[in-house]
Amino acid sequence: MAAAMLLLPLGDTLSKLLTETLNPIEVATVRVLAQAAFLLPAAVVLRNRLRGAMFSPIVALSGLLVMITLICLIGAFAVMPIATAIAIFFVEPLILTVLAGPLLGEIVGARRLAAVGVGLLGALIVIRPGAEFEIAALLPLIAATSYALNMIVLRRASRTRSGLTVQCGATIYACIGMVVLSFGLQEAGFVALDPGALTASGWALILGSGFFAAASYVLIAEAFRHAEAGLLAPFQYLEIIGATAAGYLVFGDLPDGMTWAGIAVIVASGLYVVYRERSRAPASLEPTAHRSRRIRPR
Repeated sequence: MAAAMLLLPLGDTLSKLLTETLNPIEVATVRVLAQAAFLLPAAVVLRNRLRGAMFSPIVALSGLLVMITLICLIGAFAVMPIATAIAIFFVEPLILTVLAGPLLGEIVGARRLAAVGVGLLGALIVIRPGAEFEIAALLPLIAATSYALNMIVLRRASRTRSGLTVQCGATIYACIGMVVLSFGLQEAGFVALDPGALTASGWALILGSGFFAAASYVLIAEAFRHAEAGLLAPFQYLEIIGATAAGYLVFGDLPDGMTWAGIAVIVASGLYVVYRERSRAPASLEPTAHRSRRIRPR
Protein backbone atom coordinates (compact mmCIF):
# COMPACT_ATOMS: atom_id res chain seq x y z
CA MET A 1 0.00 0.00 0.00
CA ALA A 2 2.85 2.35 0.82
CA ALA A 3 4.52 1.58 -2.51
CA ALA A 4 1.26 2.26 -4.37
CA MET A 5 0.78 5.61 -2.66
CA LEU A 6 4.32 6.66 -3.55
CA LEU A 7 3.96 5.52 -7.17
CA LEU A 8 0.68 7.35 -7.87
CA PRO A 9 2.24 10.85 -7.65
CA LEU A 10 4.77 9.80 -10.28
CA GLY A 11 1.93 9.16 -12.72
CA ASP A 12 0.38 12.49 -11.73
CA THR A 13 3.69 14.27 -12.34
CA LEU A 14 3.94 12.81 -15.84
CA SER A 15 0.33 13.83 -16.50
CA LYS A 16 1.10 17.39 -15.39
CA LEU A 17 4.06 17.47 -17.78
CA LEU A 18 1.73 16.34 -20.58
CA THR A 19 -0.62 19.28 -19.93
CA GLU A 20 2.13 21.53 -21.26
CA THR A 21 1.40 20.22 -24.77
CA LEU A 22 -2.06 18.61 -24.50
CA ASN A 23 -5.32 19.81 -22.94
CA PRO A 24 -6.63 17.94 -19.87
CA ILE A 25 -9.23 15.99 -21.88
CA GLU A 26 -6.55 14.66 -24.19
CA VAL A 27 -4.25 13.83 -21.28
CA ALA A 28 -7.04 11.98 -19.47
CA THR A 29 -7.82 10.02 -22.63
CA VAL A 30 -4.28 8.90 -23.39
CA ARG A 31 -3.59 8.18 -19.73
CA VAL A 32 -6.56 5.87 -19.26
CA LEU A 33 -5.76 4.11 -22.55
CA ALA A 34 -2.17 3.59 -21.45
CA GLN A 35 -3.39 2.43 -18.07
CA ALA A 36 -5.58 -0.20 -19.74
CA ALA A 37 -2.65 -1.30 -21.91
CA PHE A 38 -0.73 -2.25 -18.75
CA LEU A 39 -3.59 -3.25 -16.43
CA LEU A 40 -5.36 -5.73 -18.70
CA PRO A 41 -2.27 -7.91 -19.38
CA ALA A 42 -1.61 -7.89 -15.62
CA ALA A 43 -5.20 -9.08 -15.11
CA VAL A 44 -4.57 -11.95 -17.54
CA VAL A 45 -1.55 -13.01 -15.48
CA LEU A 46 -3.64 -12.68 -12.29
CA ARG A 47 -6.77 -14.18 -13.85
CA ASN A 48 -7.30 -16.47 -10.87
CA ARG A 49 -8.13 -13.26 -8.93
CA LEU A 50 -10.95 -12.35 -11.32
CA ARG A 51 -14.41 -13.14 -9.99
CA GLY A 52 -17.87 -12.02 -11.07
CA ALA A 53 -19.20 -10.03 -14.04
CA MET A 54 -16.76 -7.48 -15.44
CA PHE A 55 -19.38 -5.66 -17.56
CA SER A 56 -22.62 -4.47 -16.02
CA PRO A 57 -24.48 -1.16 -15.43
CA ILE A 58 -22.97 -0.66 -11.99
CA VAL A 59 -19.42 -1.14 -13.33
CA ALA A 60 -20.25 1.22 -16.21
CA LEU A 61 -21.31 3.84 -13.63
CA SER A 62 -17.96 3.34 -11.94
CA GLY A 63 -16.25 3.94 -15.28
CA LEU A 64 -18.15 7.22 -15.72
CA LEU A 65 -17.11 8.38 -12.25
CA VAL A 66 -13.52 7.43 -13.08
CA MET A 67 -13.71 9.70 -16.12
CA ILE A 68 -15.00 12.65 -14.10
CA THR A 69 -12.39 12.15 -11.39
CA LEU A 70 -9.53 11.89 -13.86
CA ILE A 71 -10.57 14.87 -15.98
CA CYS A 72 -10.99 17.14 -12.95
CA LEU A 73 -7.72 16.08 -11.32
CA ILE A 74 -5.67 16.51 -14.47
CA GLY A 75 -7.39 19.85 -15.06
CA ALA A 76 -6.29 20.85 -11.55
CA PHE A 77 -2.73 19.65 -12.16
CA ALA A 78 -2.57 21.90 -15.21
CA VAL A 79 -3.11 25.07 -13.15
CA MET A 80 -1.84 24.39 -9.62
CA PRO A 81 0.92 22.48 -7.81
CA ILE A 82 0.33 18.75 -7.56
CA ALA A 83 0.63 18.73 -3.77
CA THR A 84 -2.02 21.43 -3.45
CA ALA A 85 -4.44 19.60 -5.75
CA ILE A 86 -3.91 16.30 -3.91
CA ALA A 87 -4.33 18.01 -0.52
CA ILE A 88 -7.73 19.38 -1.58
CA PHE A 89 -8.65 16.02 -3.11
CA PHE A 90 -8.06 14.35 0.25
CA VAL A 91 -11.32 15.73 1.60
CA GLU A 92 -12.77 12.70 -0.25
CA PRO A 93 -12.91 10.42 2.85
CA LEU A 94 -14.78 13.20 4.63
CA ILE A 95 -17.27 13.57 1.77
CA LEU A 96 -17.67 9.79 1.72
CA THR A 97 -18.50 9.85 5.42
CA VAL A 98 -21.30 12.34 4.80
CA LEU A 99 -22.68 10.48 1.76
CA ALA A 100 -22.55 7.08 3.46
CA GLY A 101 -25.56 8.02 5.58
CA PRO A 102 -28.17 8.77 2.90
CA LEU A 103 -26.75 6.45 0.20
CA LEU A 104 -25.63 3.41 2.22
CA GLY A 105 -27.84 3.74 5.27
CA GLU A 106 -24.82 3.96 7.58
CA ILE A 107 -25.18 5.82 10.86
CA VAL A 108 -22.69 8.68 11.11
CA GLY A 109 -22.17 9.94 14.65
CA ALA A 110 -21.73 13.50 15.83
CA ARG A 111 -17.98 13.11 16.37
CA ARG A 112 -17.36 11.96 12.83
CA LEU A 113 -19.53 14.77 11.48
CA ALA A 114 -17.51 17.21 13.58
CA ALA A 115 -14.30 15.76 12.10
CA VAL A 116 -15.76 16.26 8.62
CA GLY A 117 -16.46 19.91 9.42
CA VAL A 118 -12.91 20.43 10.70
CA GLY A 119 -11.48 18.74 7.59
CA LEU A 120 -13.47 21.00 5.30
CA LEU A 121 -12.11 23.99 7.22
CA GLY A 122 -8.65 22.60 6.44
CA ALA A 123 -9.58 22.53 2.76
CA LEU A 124 -10.60 26.19 3.00
CA ILE A 125 -7.18 26.97 4.51
CA VAL A 126 -5.53 25.34 1.48
CA ILE A 127 -7.91 26.97 -1.02
CA ARG A 128 -7.91 30.37 0.71
CA PRO A 129 -10.98 31.93 -0.96
CA GLY A 130 -9.88 35.04 -2.75
CA ALA A 131 -6.58 33.52 -3.91
CA GLU A 132 -5.96 33.47 -7.64
CA PHE A 133 -6.60 29.74 -8.07
CA GLU A 134 -9.89 29.81 -6.16
CA ILE A 135 -11.99 28.71 -9.17
CA ALA A 136 -9.47 26.06 -10.16
CA ALA A 137 -9.63 24.70 -6.61
CA LEU A 138 -13.16 23.52 -7.38
CA LEU A 139 -11.72 20.90 -9.75
CA PRO A 140 -10.12 18.69 -7.07
CA LEU A 141 -13.26 19.19 -4.93
CA ILE A 142 -15.42 17.90 -7.80
CA ALA A 143 -12.93 15.05 -8.28
CA ALA A 144 -13.14 14.21 -4.57
CA THR A 145 -16.95 14.15 -4.68
CA SER A 146 -16.93 11.96 -7.80
CA TYR A 147 -14.42 9.62 -6.20
CA ALA A 148 -16.48 9.37 -3.01
CA LEU A 149 -19.53 8.46 -5.08
CA ASN A 150 -17.43 5.88 -6.89
CA MET A 151 -16.40 4.32 -3.58
CA ILE A 152 -20.08 3.88 -2.74
CA VAL A 153 -20.75 2.32 -6.14
CA LEU A 154 -17.76 0.04 -5.73
CA ARG A 155 -18.82 -1.13 -2.28
CA ARG A 156 -22.00 -2.41 -3.88
CA ALA A 157 -20.28 -3.83 -6.96
CA SER A 158 -17.72 -5.71 -4.86
CA ARG A 159 -20.39 -7.73 -3.11
CA THR A 160 -20.47 -10.04 -6.14
CA ARG A 161 -17.14 -9.25 -7.83
CA SER A 162 -13.46 -9.15 -6.94
CA GLY A 163 -11.67 -5.82 -6.75
CA LEU A 164 -9.50 -6.63 -9.77
CA THR A 165 -12.59 -7.49 -11.82
CA VAL A 166 -14.15 -4.11 -11.06
CA GLN A 167 -10.88 -2.29 -11.75
CA CYS A 168 -10.58 -3.86 -15.19
CA GLY A 169 -14.23 -3.34 -16.11
CA ALA A 170 -14.29 0.28 -14.95
CA THR A 171 -11.05 0.99 -16.83
CA ILE A 172 -12.48 -0.44 -20.07
CA TYR A 173 -15.68 1.58 -19.71
CA ALA A 174 -13.62 4.70 -18.95
CA CYS A 175 -11.51 4.09 -22.08
CA ILE A 176 -14.62 3.87 -24.26
CA GLY A 177 -16.14 6.94 -22.64
CA MET A 178 -13.00 9.07 -22.97
CA VAL A 179 -12.52 8.13 -26.62
CA VAL A 180 -16.16 9.00 -27.43
CA LEU A 181 -15.90 12.26 -25.48
CA SER A 182 -12.63 13.24 -27.18
CA PHE A 183 -13.93 12.62 -30.69
CA GLY A 184 -17.18 14.41 -29.84
CA LEU A 185 -15.25 17.47 -28.63
CA GLN A 186 -13.06 17.30 -31.71
CA GLU A 187 -16.11 17.34 -33.98
CA ALA A 188 -17.43 20.33 -32.01
CA GLY A 189 -14.11 22.12 -32.48
CA PHE A 190 -13.13 22.23 -28.80
CA VAL A 191 -10.08 19.96 -29.10
CA ALA A 192 -7.78 19.06 -31.97
CA LEU A 193 -6.59 15.48 -31.69
CA ASP A 194 -3.27 14.98 -33.47
CA PRO A 195 -1.31 11.96 -32.17
CA GLY A 196 1.30 12.53 -34.85
CA ALA A 197 2.27 15.83 -33.22
CA LEU A 198 3.53 14.04 -30.10
CA THR A 199 7.28 13.65 -29.78
CA ALA A 200 9.02 10.52 -28.52
CA SER A 201 9.26 12.09 -25.07
CA GLY A 202 5.51 12.77 -25.14
CA TRP A 203 4.76 9.11 -25.84
CA ALA A 204 7.17 8.14 -23.06
CA LEU A 205 5.25 10.37 -20.65
CA ILE A 206 1.96 8.75 -21.72
CA LEU A 207 3.28 5.22 -21.26
CA GLY A 208 4.89 6.14 -17.96
CA SER A 209 1.71 7.67 -16.53
CA GLY A 210 -0.29 4.60 -17.56
CA PHE A 211 2.29 2.21 -16.14
CA PHE A 212 2.45 3.90 -12.73
CA ALA A 213 -1.35 4.04 -12.51
CA ALA A 214 -1.77 0.35 -13.43
CA ALA A 215 1.05 -0.75 -11.11
CA SER A 216 -0.50 1.21 -8.24
CA TYR A 217 -3.90 -0.42 -8.72
CA VAL A 218 -2.44 -3.91 -8.77
CA LEU A 219 -0.45 -3.16 -5.60
CA ILE A 220 -3.57 -1.80 -3.90
CA ALA A 221 -5.53 -4.92 -4.88
CA GLU A 222 -2.80 -7.11 -3.40
CA ALA A 223 -2.64 -5.01 -0.23
CA PHE A 224 -6.37 -5.38 0.36
CA ARG A 225 -6.14 -9.15 -0.14
CA HIS A 226 -3.88 -9.39 2.91
CA ALA A 227 -5.05 -6.66 5.29
CA GLU A 228 -8.17 -4.89 6.49
CA ALA A 229 -9.25 -1.62 4.93
CA GLY A 230 -9.00 0.15 8.29
CA LEU A 231 -5.37 -0.89 8.66
CA LEU A 232 -4.43 0.28 5.16
CA ALA A 233 -6.40 3.54 5.06
CA PRO A 234 -3.81 5.71 6.92
CA PHE A 235 -1.17 4.78 4.34
CA GLN A 236 -3.20 6.66 1.74
CA TYR A 237 -1.87 9.92 3.13
CA LEU A 238 1.62 8.98 2.01
CA GLU A 239 0.46 10.21 -1.39
CA ILE A 240 0.69 13.79 -0.14
CA ILE A 241 4.35 13.22 0.73
CA GLY A 242 5.05 11.73 -2.69
CA ALA A 243 3.16 14.52 -4.45
CA THR A 244 5.07 17.19 -2.52
CA ALA A 245 8.44 15.59 -3.29
CA ALA A 246 7.62 15.12 -6.98
CA GLY A 247 6.27 18.67 -7.30
CA TYR A 248 9.40 20.12 -5.74
CA LEU A 249 11.92 18.00 -7.64
CA VAL A 250 10.29 18.39 -11.06
CA PHE A 251 8.52 21.77 -10.93
CA GLY A 252 10.16 23.55 -8.00
CA ASP A 253 6.79 23.82 -6.25
CA LEU A 254 6.77 23.67 -2.46
CA PRO A 255 3.65 24.30 -0.32
CA ASP A 256 3.78 27.42 1.83
CA GLY A 257 3.08 27.52 5.55
CA MET A 258 -0.68 28.04 5.20
CA THR A 259 -0.98 25.14 2.77
CA TRP A 260 0.93 22.87 5.14
CA ALA A 261 -1.37 23.94 7.97
CA GLY A 262 -4.42 23.07 5.85
CA ILE A 263 -2.89 19.72 4.87
CA ALA A 264 -2.27 18.91 8.53
CA VAL A 265 -5.89 19.68 9.42
CA ILE A 266 -7.25 17.58 6.52
CA VAL A 267 -4.98 14.61 7.34
CA ALA A 268 -5.76 14.75 11.06
CA SER A 269 -9.49 14.86 10.37
CA GLY A 270 -9.29 12.00 7.89
CA LEU A 271 -7.26 9.85 10.27
CA TYR A 272 -9.79 10.49 13.04
CA VAL A 273 -12.61 9.37 10.74
CA VAL A 274 -10.60 6.22 9.91
CA TYR A 275 -10.07 5.61 13.64
CA ARG A 276 -13.78 5.94 14.33
CA GLU A 277 -14.61 3.63 11.42
CA ARG A 278 -12.21 0.96 12.73
CA SER A 279 -13.54 1.23 16.27
CA ARG A 280 -17.13 0.80 15.04
CA ALA A 281 -16.81 -1.90 12.36
CA PRO A 282 -13.39 -3.45 11.70
CA ALA A 283 -14.62 -5.34 8.65
CA SER A 284 -12.39 -6.14 5.72
CA LEU A 285 -13.21 -4.63 2.37
CA GLU A 286 -11.79 -5.46 -1.04
CA PRO A 287 -10.31 -2.61 -3.06
CA THR A 288 -11.82 -1.41 -6.22
CA ALA A 289 -10.68 0.52 -9.17
CA HIS A 290 -8.22 4.76 -8.28
CA ARG A 291 -8.14 7.87 -10.12
CA SER A 292 -8.25 5.48 -12.56
CA ARG A 293 -7.68 9.16 -9.82
CA ARG A 294 -8.12 8.58 -10.47
CA ILE A 295 -9.30 4.37 -9.27
CA ARG A 296 -7.80 3.82 -5.86
CA PRO A 297 -9.41 3.70 -2.39
CA ARG A 298 -8.67 6.61 -0.08
